[in-house]
Amino acid sequence: MARKYVDCRSFPSEMNCSIAISADSEKELVEAAVQHAVAVHGHTDTPELRQEVQKSIKEGSPPN
Repeated sequence: MARKYVDCRSFPSEMNCSIAISADSEKELVEAAVQHAVAVHGHTDTPELRQEVQKSIKEGSPPN
């Protein structure tokens, strides 16, 4: 099973967030990324946000 990640640098942001979140499962990764988006970026946890996060998942490790 390959590690998966979401990199905040992939999204436009006024704060230029450089957080990358990784996990072994997509479910765990989506939960963590949505929590970050809500707590740090002020998004609302919606099905659309979860879908956007799901689409941005990449395999491997985030680039430096």
